[in-house]
Order: sequence, then C-alpha cells, then structure tokens
Amino acid sequence: MNCSIVPPYLLQRLASLEDPALAPVAAAARASLQRDVPFRGIRVGEAAPPTTSDRRSTLTTRALRDPDRTIADAGNTEALPGTIVRREGDSAASDPAVNEAYDGLGETHSFFRHVFARASIDDNNLPLAATVHFGDDYDNAFWDGERMVFGDGDGIVFRRMTASLSVIGHELAHGVTQHSANLLYKDQAGALNESVSDVFGALVEQRSLGHSTDEASWLIGLGLFTDEVEGEALRSLKAPGEAYNDDVLGKDPQPAHMRDYVQTSDDNGGVHLNSGIPNHAFYLVAQELGGQAWERAGLIWYTALTNGSLTPTADFAAFATATAAAAIALYGDDSVEHSAVRAGWTGVGVPVGRPAE
Repeated sequence: MNCSIVPPYLLQRLASLEDPALAPVAAAARASLQRDVPFRGIRVGEAAPPTTSDRRSTLTTRALRDPDRTIADAGNTEALPGTIVRREGDSAASDPAVNEAYDGLGETHSFFRHVFARASIDDNNLPLAATVHFGDDYDNAFWDGERMVFGDGDGIVFRRMTASLSVIGHELAHGVTQHSANLLYKDQAGALNESVSDVFGALVEQRSLGHSTDEASWLIGLGLFTDEVEGEALRSLKAPGEAYNDDVLGKDPQPAHMRDYVQTSDDNGGVHLNSGIPNHAFYLVAQELGGQAWERAGLIWYTALTNGSLTPTADFAAFATATAAAAIALYGDDSVEHSAVRAGWTGVGVPVGRPAE
C-alpha cells in the first residue's frame, strides 16, 4: 500500500501552470505525478497481519522495545532504499533531512508506544526505515508499506518533506492502519484511511510540542510551503477548506460537512478531499473534551481502528458508530466522552448508530 501526503489534485493544478516564471514548479509537479502513477491505483483491503491491538492485552503480551531506525539517502535518484547514512544510536548527521527523518520516526514511535502501548507500527516491534532525497525536486512523501520516502520539494512552492513532523506521523500512521483495520483506499473507506493518518499525524506533533487542544495548530504539513505561498499547510482539521488560499495553488477544496461531500472518480473517489469530514469530526470531539487530545479523543479513535470492529470497506457512518462503541467501552454509556463523540459526528452530518449490546 502506497499512500502519499500531497494530494494529486494539488499537483495537477501546479502541473497545468503556464506562467514561464513558474515553469520549474510545473515541471516538478508533472514529474511528481508521473512518479506517483504506480501507486495511485485502487488498493484493495486485504486481511491484515494478526496483531494484538487491544490496549490491555498489548501491555501484557508485547515487549515494547526501543525504536530501531535506519535512514538512507537516495541521492536524488528513484532507487530504493538508497545508501544507509544513519542507524539507530548514531550521532546526528550534517544533513538536516536525515536528522528530521530520524527524529520524526522516533517521535512517532514514542507516541504509539507511550500513548497506546503499541509496539511500533505493526504492534510487533517493526524496525522503522526511511529514505530521504528521493527523486529530483520530488514534491511528495509516501509510505510504501515498508518504509517512509521523502522528496526534497521544488524549492519554490514546497520545501523538503521531512520539515513537517505531522507529515511523518501521518505517513507512518498509514502503517498502523495497514496492520489493523486495513481500510480500502477508495471512497469513504479511503477517506477514513487518510483521515486517521491526519488525526495521528496531528497528535504526534501536538504531543511533541506539549500542546493542548486550544494551543494546537490542527494543521497537516505545517512548514512544507515556502514563504511564497499564501497558506499555512496542506490541510486543517480545525477548518477544512481554509488551509491555503493562493493564486498559484488555488483554494483548499476540502469539505467539512457531509452536505458538501465531493462525488468524484479522481483520487480513488476523493480520498484526500472527503477526509476533511471525519477530520473535522475528530477536531470537534477533541475540542469538546479539552486537555490533550491524544489522551481521550485519540484513544477512542485508536481503539475503534484497532479493536477488530471495522471491515476494510467501512464508511463514515460505520466508523462513527465504532468510535461511539469505543467511547462506551472505555468510559461508559453516560460519559462525557461518549456524548462528545456523538456530538462531533452529528456536527459534520454523519449519523451515529447505536452500538450493538
């Protein structure tokens, strides 16, 4: 399963630019789209590898080991994995991309280990690998099922992809989904796949900074845009559709409510667009509960993802019901957490079924 952070609709817009002054941007976007063709096809959900995902049983049956990180350098080629330049425990390199990748993998591993008692991405102490400097001006980063891969950006619109911790957390969270619910990368299940990664990417960054729900930016990809861009990030959980509004990039097209759901065959049914709806539902839940979002809202989302209640084709309503069931299991039927979950989904127009007894 290959999942990239920069959506194809944004790259397609850049690829169509005709301004001679922006020719390098258009060329980089076209090349990035071409490189992404092999993994823009529909990825059918398959049976995920067996893992022990229940938080309590994980604590007793899984050894929660320290991270085992390996960073490689592709040298601006497309050959993977590249030359290994830093291993676990090595001193910092002179290359900031290497260090950002190494640190980002570590922060993400720490998040899942200490917040959810998860033994790495697969819950079985999977070593974490990443490759930096992939391609020539490659405007993307992706998880290929085995490793993180980062481009350097075109330098005009995009900076290097390692610059944003939320991007690293997002991509590695695709691995968590792969090894748990294994959501089909198409239509609403695909949008949930993207949204879950956005949620955990945001939470990895928030925990790293020690931010509460009120302090958090709720942005995905903060730091990716150069100063030339009128915008903050790729996506906003707080305000889908308002992450950027730029003459070159256009306006962020994400919806925040089901009434604006985008029916399209592009991008596997709009997985990067419609993810704004469950993203905003999580934000509403987290804001209602307050404090640090990973402690209650995040645990509810993680439990729903990993407890075996979802099918690979789960839609928004199924996931909403799964989070309500998780809130009840964790905190009780009459809890403020259960109430907040139901209100959050209602706030984005997604019906929440009554969990089965």
